[in-house]
Amino acid sequence: MEFVYQDAKLLVCVKPAGVAAGDVPALARQALGAPEAALYPVHRLDQPVGGLLLLARTRRAAGDLGRDLAEGRFLKSYLAAVSGAPVPGAGTLEDWLLRDRGRRMTRSVPEGSPGAQYAALDYETLQQQGGHSLLQVTLRTGRTHQIRAQFSARGWPLLGDRKYGGREFCPLALWSCRLAFTHPKTGARLDFFLPPPKEAPWTEFDEIWKL
Repeated sequence: MEFVYQDAKLLVCVKPAGVAAGDVPALARQALGAPEAALYPVHRLDQPVGGLLLLARTRRAAGDLGRDLAEGRFLKSYLAAVSGAPVPGAGTLEDWLLRDRGRRMTRSVPEGSPGAQYAALDYETLQQQGGHSLLQVTLRTGRTHQIRAQFSARGWPLLGDRKYGGREFCPLALWSCRLAFTHPKTGARLDFFLPPPKEAPWTEFDEIWKL
C-alpha cells in the first residue's frame, strides 16, 4: 500500500481497487512495518473503488476528523466515467435513497419512503468520448453506493458497474481522487489530489492527467 502523506496523527493512503474496506488497516500496518499500530478509518470506500483514503492514528484524531466529516467540513471528490452524457453537463443531484440489505443495493425512492435517506452530490463533466462521459463528483452526503445509485437512476450508470446497469466488462469506473480537510492538531487545511492509474477504463479519457 502506498502513502501520499503521513505524520503522528494521520495517514493518507492509496487504497487499491478490489480491496475490502476492512482489510485496509492491516495492509497499512504491513506497509508501515508496524503490525501493532493503531489505525482508525475516518471514512470508507466500497471494495471495487480505489484511491485516496484517510486513516487516523489516534482515537482523538479519528473523533475530530469524524465530526468534520459529519458536519460537512471534509471534502471528498471522485472521478467517475458514465455511459451517456449527463444533461446538464454540471449540476447537483438530489435523491432519497433506500438501502436494500438483502440485495446489497441502494435505490432511489419517493421522498417520505420509510427508511429512505436524503442524498446529494455535485458533478461536472470534464470530457466526453465515444458515448461515455468523465465526471468529477463531490459528495454532499455519504450514503452507501450513493454515486452509483444516483447516476444509474438517471440512465447514466458507471462504466463497469454491472450491479447498477453498466454493460461494459471493465473495472468499476469510480476513483477517490481528492480529499481536503483540516489537520486535527495543527489546524492547517490539507488538500490532496491523485489521478487514477493509466489503465482501462480511465485511458479512454486523456483529460484526467491534465487536472
